[in-house]
This record gives sequence, structure tokens and C-alpha cells, in this order.
Amino acid sequence: MNAAYKPLFQPLVLGGSLELKNRIVMAPMTNFSSHEDGTVSDAEISYYTRRSGGAGMVITACTYVTPGGKGFPGEFAADSDEMIPSLRRLADAIKGRGAKAILQIFHGGRMVPPALVLSGDVVSASDIPSDQNPDVTPRPLTDTEIESIILDFGQATRRAIEAGYDGVELHGANGYLIQQFFSPHSNRRTDRWGGTIEERLSFPLAIVDEVKRVVAEHATQPFIVGYRFSPEESETPGITMEDTLVLVNALAEKQLDYLHVSLMDFWSLPRRGADESHSRLTWIQQHVGGRVPIIGVGSIHSANDALKALESGVELVAIGRELIVEPDWVEKIEDGRETEIRTTLSKGDQDRLVVPDPLWQAIINAPGWFPVV
Repeated sequence: MNAAYKPLFQPLVLGGSLELKNRIVMAPMTNFSSHEDGTVSDAEISYYTRRSGGAGMVITACTYVTPGGKGFPGEFAADSDEMIPSLRRLADAIKGRGAKAILQIFHGGRMVPPALVLSGDVVSASDIPSDQNPDVTPRPLTDTEIESIILDFGQATRRAIEAGYDGVELHGANGYLIQQFFSPHSNRRTDRWGGTIEERLSFPLAIVDEVKRVVAEHATQPFIVGYRFSPEESETPGITMEDTLVLVNALAEKQLDYLHVSLMDFWSLPRRGADESHSRLTWIQQHVGGRVPIIGVGSIHSANDALKALESGVELVAIGRELIVEPDWVEKIEDGRETEIRTTLSKGDQDRLVVPDPLWQAIINAPGWFPVV
């Protein structure tokens, strides 16, 4: 190994007792490849097995906690106890290669395609369509339904514990339901779940409290709870960096085991709510660094990129598309073979890279997402 990269391979303990073998995380990435009934497919098992040998921690693609929250075709489920054997298969595949397995749990809210849910019943905090789904006006959730979804997150966490995962990540990013309640764009409520920023925080924090309660009751081994969030929204009104700093302070007070910042570019600057003297990640680090570990992500392509990101002060660096193109990305750096890391795809690479067909079709048919030669 190049001595300069040794910091990437230092162990890290999360939650007081869960030791990661290095500082590299496989980022959560949707692969569209589960069965129609919500169970994990053999192709997904092979895909994760191929990529779980190097990273210290693997965060799965998001899984829905209730049937009305399914966000994508080919998404796997954590909405009933019947799904526990399926969930266990995936946990075993990841852990069998030496990585810690984290189940990302979510509800799609207004981002859910109507065809995927019963009677096309798309729900959210308020009846505000999303820019991505402009023709679908969601139905505002009732107070009783909100309380039920909070419990659903807790039950999905219990299933993750029983299936053998090392933790869960609450998906409060990318415009899904948890973020919809925090956002002044999608949340126009005037009850206890909306209005002031403190009231808009009520739903995310209630989910955190319920998940942590379930962990305390059911986990007999170390089990961590993380939270992923998007620091800003493009809409006006929308989440600003000022709002996000309130969010991360509130999350840090809940003693979460990590915060995962969802970014396309690790070094991106704020749009509004904080000045451009610092990157978004630096602002977040200044507010909660030392109180809760931070995972940074976004356009980290090389070993040098990862090292520079780690040196910024984050505890962990997440890698996404690089692990699709080069499943041995981590191992090649550790073995001093970083010059052998592949950075492009060819149309004949699918079998060699062990990529499920639905994901492969998404890659090939999305120009600019990957360099395909």
C-alpha cells in the first residue's frame, strides 16, 4: 500500500463498539432488481457479494417500510415480517465478505409513482406536487397515518435487527417523505407537524426516537442508527443551509451514530443560508463535528480524492458509482494497485462486473451517468 493512503485504512468504531475495518463506505444505490413481491433477487445478492469485500461498511439501496412508500420498480421491502428471510439473505451476503451491513429504510412520499401503490394513493406532508412528479398531487397524511408511519419505521428496524444487520440508515434525503416533512416547500401544514422549523422537525425526530426505542428494546448486539440528509433544496421556499444546520444540531442531540450528507460534489458550496467561504460539508463539520461522525460523499473518483476528503475532517468517505465500474476499488488501493482501477465501462462488461440487468439497462440508457466506451 502507498503509505499516503494509510489513513483510509484506519479502523473506526461507531456507536461505542461497532468497529469498521476502514474508512470507506459503499454508498446506497438503487438497482431496480428485486422481485415484484419485494423479496431480494439472486442477481442483487451476487451484485452486493461482488462489492462487499473491500469497504468497511455497505449501505443497501433503500427499502420501503410500508407498502404505500414504495418508490421504484424493483425495490425490495421491509414492510412485513414475511420479508425477514429476504432481508437476511442480503445481510448475510454483505457480512460474509467482511463489511458491516446497514439497511437503508425509507418512505417515498410524493415521489412514489402512483402505479406502484394501492389505488394510486400518493401521500405527503401536504398537497404540493414535486418538480419530479408534477402531474401527481399527493394527499396530505392524517395525524393518525403519520403516527402509523413512525411506527412502521420502528418495525422495519426490528426486522433489520432480526435479519442480522449491523444498523439502519434513515433516508431523510433526496426529496423523500422524511425530507418532505422538514421542507418548507412540501410541508405547508398548520398542525403539530408543520409551520415553524421546530414543528417541521417533529416528524423526522419522532422517527429517530422510535427507531432508537426499538433498538434499545430488541438489539442484543451492537446496532447503529444513521441518518442521511440533503443539505439544500433548489425550490423556493425550500431547505437552506441555515435550516440544515438546525437539523444537524437536533440530530446530534439525539446521539445518532453517524450523519450521511447526500451530495453530488463533496466540495460543493452553499446556495443560500450560509456564505460561500466554506463548503456545505465544512459548515456541517463546524456545527456538529466531534459530536457525531460524518459520512461525506460526492464525485470521489480516485484514492487521492478519497484521501483529500478524509483530510477535510469527515470520519468516513462513501463511494458509489466507482464501485459499480470497479468492484475491487478498495482492494486495489489497499494492495498498492490504484493505477489498475478502471474508470470506464464498455457494453460487454455486465457479466464481468456482476451487474443486474435492470441496473445495467439504466446505466447504458442514461448518457452521462457513466463513461461508457
